[in-house]
Amino acid sequence: MTTSLPTGVDPRALTEVLDGRWGHVRRDARENLHDPDLLPVYGETVAEARARVTRMARTLAGSGRVTLGFPEEYGGEDDPGGSVVSVEMLAFGDLSVMVKAGVQWGLFGGAVQALGTQRHHDAYLRDIMGFDLPGCFAMTETGHGSDVQNLRTTCTYDPATQTFDLHTPHPAARKDYIGNAARDGRMAVVFAQLVTRGERHGVHAWLVPIRDEHGDPVPGVTVSDDGPKAGLNGVDNGRLMFDHVSVPREMLLDRYGQVAPDGTYTSPIADPTRRFFTMLGTLVRGRVSVGGAASSATKLALDIAVRYGDVRRQFTVPGADREVAVNDYLVHQRRLLPALATTYAYTFAQEELVGTMHDLQTADRVDEQQQRELESRAAGLKAAQTWHATRTIQACREACGGAGYLQENRLPHLKADTDVFTTFEGDNTVLMQLVAKGLLTGYRDAFGSLDGWGRLGFVADLVRETVLERTAARGLIARLVDAVPGRDDDVPLLDRGWQLSAFEDREKHVLEGAVRRLRRNAQTPGMAPFDVFNDVQDHVLETAQAHVDRIVLEAFVAGIERTTDDGARALLERVCDLYALSTIEADKGWFLEHGRLTPARAKALTATVNQLVRELRPHAVTLVDAFAIPEGWKAAAVLREEEGRQEAMAAHDAAVPDAGPLQGTATAVAVPPAQ
Repeated sequence: MTTSLPTGVDPRALTEVLDGRWGHVRRDARENLHDPDLLPVYGETVAEARARVTRMARTLAGSGRVTLGFPEEYGGEDDPGGSVVSVEMLAFGDLSVMVKAGVQWGLFGGAVQALGTQRHHDAYLRDIMGFDLPGCFAMTETGHGSDVQNLRTTCTYDPATQTFDLHTPHPAARKDYIGNAARDGRMAVVFAQLVTRGERHGVHAWLVPIRDEHGDPVPGVTVSDDGPKAGLNGVDNGRLMFDHVSVPREMLLDRYGQVAPDGTYTSPIADPTRRFFTMLGTLVRGRVSVGGAASSATKLALDIAVRYGDVRRQFTVPGADREVAVNDYLVHQRRLLPALATTYAYTFAQEELVGTMHDLQTADRVDEQQQRELESRAAGLKAAQTWHATRTIQACREACGGAGYLQENRLPHLKADTDVFTTFEGDNTVLMQLVAKGLLTGYRDAFGSLDGWGRLGFVADLVRETVLERTAARGLIARLVDAVPGRDDDVPLLDRGWQLSAFEDREKHVLEGAVRRLRRNAQTPGMAPFDVFNDVQDHVLETAQAHVDRIVLEAFVAGIERTTDDGARALLERVCDLYALSTIEADKGWFLEHGRLTPARAKALTATVNQLVRELRPHAVTLVDAFAIPEGWKAAAVLREEEGRQEAMAAHDAAVPDAGPLQGTATAVAVPPAQ
């Protein structure tokens, strides 16, 4: 059983541990990033939004905050982790600014840096960093989004002219949803099938001019606007088509594949599939950034909703002339506090992921297995954080009633702008399949081919011994799990080792079940290879979710170990309890079906979650204070208006006798929308 919470906790102690390794980047942004163009302008036209966001991009270029990840010799700081954190901080402002910056410096500039060689760096990186060369990342096609390996755009080499012929063969091969394309982009990194000497060598990337110095499309390039979107009005998403555009041989970004003047193709990676995934793996920073940015937007929504709920009053306390703060209703606590706990959990998981990415990208030698595990973890956390953002921002909107529906209170803006996060940088469902396939591939590598999979009892070792998890923190987790006295009902629900073992046991069991079904399908006569996997797709996705839940909980536990303040540690321990138990409660059916919970213990679980949210309710504002979001970044009118109302309410309540504690007094009362 955890100890009782202190009456007050300094939010700055929480901020220190949440800020983590790149706290200096976060502090710099909070102290210095206060440009009016950073904030959304409610009611502006699309043209006005695009112009404002472009102005802000130029301002950011001059600040150096968006170029941390570029090489020092070109004016950067060789700090990949810092570059991701910088994007996370931008996401507290207008998300169009964050996406614009992500396209320019993360995708376009990142592709030139990662896939190009020194001649490309010398020629273009400084102009890209300074926003003197606005660019696009032209990968997605109208007919092929997630299936990048089968893009239809072709780039065919002609030795006679020593140029490539870039061509869109049909409308479904049109490059679509391309940021910076409709208005600002002058060049694009275009992904296409490389063809030379009549042979295809898979998807590669080229630097291609799309507009001239006057802003007009270059010959052979057709540029159009994607049109009205649900959100992100400041981002000029567009479409690109290429009608036999001539591209010089030198514009091939040739770090992983070279074409000689005579058309001979060479590559340091012989296997085409391995080469393709190596190329995409170098661009993992964008996926890591999207997950972190989604969590920033979630924090902002929770900050607004929790503060509003602390001052918004509904209905009178029985026996006293005093209205109840919305945050005092258990149903409201249930709506926001588990989401807040999950946001804390993802913050620690994101910090761990960014640190791993940074260390791998700055290492002298890249370990292929570690890189593969990094990509899998980035995929899983991106999906988890963006889905969580979609759910939580909607919950915050509802928690603020009618006020939450007004643009001036920021929540509709956050809801519209983050919705696409579940789609770009990888569709979430596809990404979760990638996570699961990584787990299944690890199983196959350890135990042989699909037909020979049988030693299921060893999956636990596989789950617990991936390269990225061989850390000191992992030793702590193992000790906590090993200390659990048993699986009987006497183990307290708040025992951290029991929580960890429950997550680990679920992942192991679900993975074993998926393997058994795959093996059975593979041994079924006449079953097509596609059906072997498709038949268990639901199970595969469940495996991925269980895996992500586990690594997130373990990151939370490890993050608490970095806390030096006793009060902050006690509060984080309780928030971690709420994350763990609310996650188990959400999947209570599985735990009951598989005998991991008895019906009586399942009821106790719900009662414990209720008790946790009651205990955390007095600390709700402290927990959002710890996000340290500057007041000037929030752009929510309701927070300014409620300050005066709160003062008036406090004066009124001071004249009314105290009715005692409010927890549990009116949990069945519906809270109507604010008028």
